[in-house]
Amino acid sequence: MFSKRKHTYIFAACLICTLQACKVPSIVEGKLDKTIPEQYARANADTTNSAKVNWNEYFTDPYLQELIDSALHKNQELLITLQEIQISRNEIRSKKGKYLPEVNLGVAGGVDKVSRYTNIGALEKNVEIEPGKETPEPLQDYLIGLDASWEVDIWKKLRNAKKAAVARYLSTVDGKNFVITNLIAEVARGYYELLALDNQLAILNRNINIQSNALSIVRLQKQAARANELAVKKFEAEVLKTTGLRYAVQQRITETENRINFLLGRYPQHIKRSSSAFVDVVPANVYAGIPSQLLANRPDIKQAELELKAAKLDVKSAKAAFYPSLKITGAVGFQAYDAVYLIKKPESLLFSLVGDLMTPLINRNEIKAKYLNANAKQQQAIYNYEQTILNAYDEVANQLSNINNLKSSYEMKSKQVDALTESINISVKLFKSAHADYMEVLLTQRDALEAKFELVELKMQQMNAMVNIYQSLGGGWN
Repeated sequence: MFSKRKHTYIFAACLICTLQACKVPSIVEGKLDKTIPEQYARANADTTNSAKVNWNEYFTDPYLQELIDSALHKNQELLITLQEIQISRNEIRSKKGKYLPEVNLGVAGGVDKVSRYTNIGALEKNVEIEPGKETPEPLQDYLIGLDASWEVDIWKKLRNAKKAAVARYLSTVDGKNFVITNLIAEVARGYYELLALDNQLAILNRNINIQSNALSIVRLQKQAARANELAVKKFEAEVLKTTGLRYAVQQRITETENRINFLLGRYPQHIKRSSSAFVDVVPANVYAGIPSQLLANRPDIKQAELELKAAKLDVKSAKAAFYPSLKITGAVGFQAYDAVYLIKKPESLLFSLVGDLMTPLINRNEIKAKYLNANAKQQQAIYNYEQTILNAYDEVANQLSNINNLKSSYEMKSKQVDALTESINISVKLFKSAHADYMEVLLTQRDALEAKFELVELKMQQMNAMVNIYQSLGGGWN
């Protein structure tokens, strides 16, 4: 009677402890806000989207296509990202192995000599292994067998950890796609900057020729007493200033070429390009589609979504740590003091089977901390996902506005350049006929140079805007 009551108390105590362990700290779960405007400001709700266009169709310059293709094969950052994908794939294998039984094969051998004046030694002295045959001394030991252990995944703790690893693997794939999108855009921006610098260098060379011719005229006029030394020095200074600008542009060309070569994973070398018609290049037509398409097109949004999925699974896995765990262990094999008897059945056969039901009782603070941390990381993932969507929308909206404004600005600047170019010819004619002084000629040349530089700069900004909107829409990786 006492024994039955004692067992009842023990069972009740275990049940209370188990229920106490199952109590999970309450947390406030964040709500995910996935609302996004139906269309961009001042844009048509058209689903045609330039992000669906392959990069080698969007960028039609053959030299640029060759550069991008080389970068996609040799860029070190992209190659590093590919290794991160491999690491994530291996992590899936590791997590998958956690909820499968672990089986080990072992072979062991040894020898043991105990003192005869001990209880074990005295017992072994009087033991007969077979009639008339005592225990050998020293006593050898041979063992061959299998042992296995398996944690039964009752609460899906291990399976959720594996699913989280899968989600993170997929997020690294989208991370690679994001790197590809950025890499294509960076190469294209560098290429268009190089074309712009080539055109600015050509403008400087033409202006140096014009200014040198003007300087020659002033010197002749001085000889004819129609100009003074001040005019000569002013024209000389202008020629020297423009020549100094040429060296600065040449240095920028070198640095831009080297930056592109770095993206291509190679040492500095000449970048093949055609710069002659850069100012006349018309940017490709861009179709932004509707904002909801960003969720499918932008790799960083898809990556953030998968990271959020993994974080939610981590919370479930951490929560399961509060519940009892069931672990089954077992072993089977043969053991004998002599190799001759090692496979003698059933005398040398051994086996064991044990089931452990364990529940956390004392060290619950560590489990609570891990669970609360997992939840905090889930909240971070939610905010990161919302921020990524917001950033993507802002980028597209800004670039759409930028494209329209740059188009208008370029048209105005082009008209200004035409007027100033014509004014140079007029000022030179007036100066030759003494109807204009040398300062009017210098200022006209300086204004024309600055306007031409700004026109090339605007063209580069136009081409970069075309690149940026393609990147913002999530184009290039697919």
